Amino acid sequence: MLPAPQDLVRQITALHGETVVHWHTNPPDNRYNGLLGVVCQQHQFNYLLWHEEDIARSPDVSDRRIAAVKRSIDRYNQQRNDWIEKFDESLIDLLAAEGILPREAARLNTETPGSATDRLSIMALRIYHFVEQFEREGAGEAHRAKVQERLDRCRLQHADLSQALAELLDDIWSGRKVLKVYRQMKMYNDPTLNPHLYRSQRIAG
Repeated sequence: MLPAPQDLVRQITALHGETVVHWHTNPPDNRYNGLLGVVCQQHQFNYLLWHEEDIARSPDVSDRRIAAVKRSIDRYNQQRNDWIEKFDESLIDLLAAEGILPREAARLNTETPGSATDRLSIMALRIYHFVEQFEREGAGEAHRAKVQERLDRCRLQHADLSQALAELLDDIWSGRKVLKVYRQMKMYNDPTLNPHLYRSQRIAG
């Protein structure tokens, strides 16, 4: 059964917020099943990607460590995008199971529910870390004021995007909009399409 759009968005945003807190004191895991299990896995790749990005910008790590981090970032980013597509695929499967088809005049949207959910995931991470910065020991009033302004803006954007996603899902559930999976088709990870990869393989052979 298709969940009510507002309920599904509330479940997604609650998952994002709760797991970000949990994962900062525990190894990242996925305790969810079904559609929320897909959401959690996609969110986990964003979490891992976020913290690798922090390491990549540190001036205190070696070039070898930076190279390893860059490869991790590339891998996590690919997985993040793969699971955006898996979320949209899961919604299409649910729609098919319910026999829901788009109307004849159904319109497309500029982004899919998977893409919007990815943005909410990143926003949950951003909000967590802004709160962490606001509460940082020794932070001055100017720092806290700057962080508070950005935190307020993030929370507003999160609320707006949550509402927009619920409205998009409602349009899709009712057949007013069409849901398609838009493949990322990234070329840099494909050894047959990235010149640096297929040339190096030819040289090695």
